[in-house]
Amino acid sequence: MSDQSPFNREEMPFNALPPAVIALAVLIGGIELLFQIGSYGIIGGPEAVGWRVAAMEDYGFFNSVFEAMRAQNNWPLEHVIRFLSYSVIHASALQVVMVIVFILALGKMVGEVFGNVAFIAVFALAAVIGSLAYGLIMNSSMPLLGGYPGAYGLIGSYTFILWLGLGAMQQNKLRAFSLIAFLMGIQLAFGLIFGGDPTWVAELSGFVAGFLVSPLLVPGAFPRILAKLRKR
Repeated sequence: MSDQSPFNREEMPFNALPPAVIALAVLIGGIELLFQIGSYGIIGGPEAVGWRVAAMEDYGFFNSVFEAMRAQNNWPLEHVIRFLSYSVIHASALQVVMVIVFILALGKMVGEVFGNVAFIAVFALAAVIGSLAYGLIMNSSMPLLGGYPGAYGLIGSYTFILWLGLGAMQQNKLRAFSLIAFLMGIQLAFGLIFGGDPTWVAELSGFVAGFLVSPLLVPGAFPRILAKLRKR
């Protein structure tokens, strides 16, 4: 049998992506697919039309819920899970597409350098830190939804990889921050034109979390950074 088949394993487009990257993209895309086909009444009956709204109410991050837990010092699991669960529930299909693009584009390098478990850990940690920052800093009635804070955590890890690489090549390490500067610049421009979006706090916090946790994921990176700081 000829090995020139178009379905040859080496030619599969997603073969090079780490399994965790594919799994996360499938999870987010699969949830959105259920919302979409439910909204058209294909499955789930009449109630399926409201699946997205119900999921947003049950799993989205709301400042009012966060403040109530803080005031009562009561942290039931059904609400604590919101710190992370909001990251897989999106307000629209367009938001899902953009998040998946980020995950696939950044996941290859981050997943290959840090590994599958660390890739998921970065996304989850950035999502949690992002929701905490959103709840502590912003006083907004707008719920926090979607995987942007987690995706920005991946941008933080990607930036750290570039930062180390540019340093090893004796080049300007500030160039590593060009992607986050570009994205924040676009967000600022949209905010000035269409009005501010408070979720930028969660996204920027997710980026910082991803960048800061990355030295812990690279063997030997943290001691090298400490040694450099001690020399200054």
